[in-house]
This record gives sequence, C-alpha cells and structure tokens, in this order.
Amino acid sequence: MADRATAVICMNTEIAARVLPHRLRERLAGAVLLGPDARPDGLTESSRLADAEILITGWGCPPLDEAVLRAAPRLRAVVHAAGSVRHLVTPAAWRRGLVVSSAASANAGPVADFTYAAVVMAAKQALATAARSGAGWPGFAEREGADGRTVGIIGASRIGRRVVSRLNASGAGYRILVADPYADSGLAGSLGVEVVPLDELCRRSSIISVHAPELPETWRLLDSARLALVPDGGTVINTSRGSLIDTEALTRECASGRLSAFLDVTSPEPLPPDHPLLSLRNVLVTPHIAGAQGSEVVRLGEFAVTEVERLVRGESPAGQVTEKDMGRLA
Repeated sequence: MADRATAVICMNTEIAARVLPHRLRERLAGAVLLGPDARPDGLTESSRLADAEILITGWGCPPLDEAVLRAAPRLRAVVHAAGSVRHLVTPAAWRRGLVVSSAASANAGPVADFTYAAVVMAAKQALATAARSGAGWPGFAEREGADGRTVGIIGASRIGRRVVSRLNASGAGYRILVADPYADSGLAGSLGVEVVPLDELCRRSSIISVHAPELPETWRLLDSARLALVPDGGTVINTSRGSLIDTEALTRECASGRLSAFLDVTSPEPLPPDHPLLSLRNVLVTPHIAGAQGSEVVRLGEFAVTEVERLVRGESPAGQVTEKDMGRLA
C-alpha cells in the first residue's frame, strides 16, 4: 500500500477517545492522511469514506455491507481496534478483497489474566469457602491441597494457549487437559498438556475453562449431560461466549451446590435482574469485563496504529484475518 494513504476512524465516539488518545492519533497522522472521523450511524450517507483506503474500526462500527462499501470505493484495508470481526466483515467485504486485521491478540492478554485469576480462585475453592463464611476456617490441609487441581481447557485458542502458559509458569503443579478438534500430539507437546476428548475432559477436570468460538456446532457445548460429568465440587469458568453453556443446566448444578462458576459471559447477556445465578453465593457473574477495560483499551489502539504503519510500509499485518479463518473465530 502506498505511503500517505488516507485513513478514517469509525467507532463509538467515547470509545475512540479511549482507544486512540491524542498521542496515538499523532502517530497515525505521521503514517497516513487522517481524515475526519466517520459517524457509525451515518456511514452510508457520509462523504468521509469517499477517499478512505484504510478504515480503522472499533466498537460501534456497523457491518461493512454493500451499502457501506459503495460509499468507500477506494477502501482496501480494515484495521479493527477490538477483538472479533465476525459482526463487522461481511461476504461483501471479502468479495472486495479487503485486507482485514484484528487486535484480538492484544485483547487476549487481559482475558487470559482474568481467566488465570479465576482458576487460582477456583483451585482454592474461594467461592464455596466464601459461601460458608462464618462457619470457621476450612483448615490448612484442605486449602493447600486444592492447588493441585486438574484444569480442563476447552479450545486451544489464542486465549486458551495463553491461559495454559500462565498455569505452567505458575509452578503450582496444575495438570492441564485440552479438548480441541484441531489439536494434535504436536500441539500437546509444545504446550505441555494432554489432549483428550471433551467428555473425558469433563470427567477428569475439577476446573473447566471455556475458550472455544461461538459457532453452530459449539452451541451449548457444555450441556446438562456434560456438566453432570464434572466431579462434585468442580468449577466452570466462561470468558468466551455465553451460548457455549446451557444456562439452565448450569443454574441447576450451581443451585444444588455441586458446582461453582465464574461467568464473565452469559446467555442471555445480560441476565435478567432476578436470574438465580445472580444470587447464588457460589457463582460470580461479571459484566463481560475480562477483555480490555479501563486503561487496558489503549493496548488495542496501539496495536491498530502499529498495523496501519505496517500496511503503509507494504508489510502484511500481524493480526491479519482471512475469510478462511472466519469459521473458527470467536
């Protein structure tokens, strides 16, 4: 892509100010001709896309459908300063031959950190112990022994692999199982894990963390039958998508006290205010905060600006997403 290409930012105004603060906009202006921001609610009528060769998107940007692409005849690349591009990139965008980049890897770090913290809490049975608060200390031996729990990772995704790396580096002696239809013995060796079928993972894991994409075949991947396989006292962690777990089945298991759960995503999202999961003391529900939040979101902007710099130098983007990838992405 030629130097001094024209770039336009399209995302929620409040988000744009946090993701791309002044210092990052200055970097952008050094690499491209930065046009005025495009309003997400008026893309098809906006003349601001007319000269855009690079579109920098984020939360709030509508799908890049035929109407949007007609308003952007020179568009050649999309740099998404957020995670998933499933809602953003349409078949029309692939027909145009757009180069697409996602900051998903920059978003993966915070999610992996959040998940690792939840695994540590689960290994110490923090939720179950807190629910018994006032009943006395559980005893040193019981708390110490919880650190050796077997952890099952569903999905060797970019986040799943980061969680495995953090667990291995902790020195806590976690035994890690992975269930992923694309995993093989080579991956098992490189990650230091045991690859097993999903049902076996459920039977053997006291802590299960979900990192698979939201696809038709992963809908309610953890259904009532698989949740029933999890050993008594087990914990389910979900920082992926709420639809991967049968909410009502999980509610029954947690309400009985047999399982606990850390849920950053739910189905539906958000849960109704009176949903039982919100009042159970052995369940922690957070409002989709595992990814980049607060000061963390600037990581997404830094990644996106670096991608734009790569593009104008004629290099391939580090976070490139292809049409073939879409069937496996979250």
